[in-house]
Amino acid sequence: MTLPPLATAADLVAAGATGTDAAIDMALRRASARVRKYTRQDITFVASETVELPGGERVLRLPQYPLVVDGGNPLTVVEVADFSGIEWTAIEGRDYSRLGNELTRGFPWQAPTRLMGWPWNRPQGVWAPKVRVTYSHGYEEVPDDIVDVVLDLATMNLSNPGNLREVAIDDYRQVFASETIGGARLSRSHKEDLRPYRRAAFSVVPS
Repeated sequence: MTLPPLATAADLVAAGATGTDAAIDMALRRASARVRKYTRQDITFVASETVELPGGERVLRLPQYPLVVDGGNPLTVVEVADFSGIEWTAIEGRDYSRLGNELTRGFPWQAPTRLMGWPWNRPQGVWAPKVRVTYSHGYEEVPDDIVDVVLDLATMNLSNPGNLREVAIDDYRQVFASETIGGARLSRSHKEDLRPYRRAAFSVVPS
């Protein structure tokens, strides 16, 4: 899945950066990739992505946020048995509650029996060992503080496309910032700005 840059070429030009169209596009892609790698988030809106997550606990945390659930973006949660292949669709408000990107498993809505089949014998109030979730997530409009970081990184990429440490011509000498050598890197202040959007490492199996 190819994600779009987190800022536009028009934004970058308005911020004062200059370069060819190809250079601007590359700078934005590289800057967006750095931000996504640090935050571990897609950030831009993605519809109906299906992932398999490890369960086994009461709370299931969806890896990408914000979670978007409405008439056009349903949330489908399916518990999967380990070996039998039997699947069980969990219903919000009956089998689990949702708060933010956390789904908390409730207790069975009726007393489980052997006639019900799986998951009658699994621990009550706990998600199955594997859960398949189809959900929509991300921002329709990228937050301004993320855009600012992307534009800053992209501008640094454009300022030193040759990854030079310094340039000297006759009496003129220009020294480039170390962050621009080998591709612009996130600074400490960038990371502070992005920290609210960063999630912990997560185990996800795309379906």
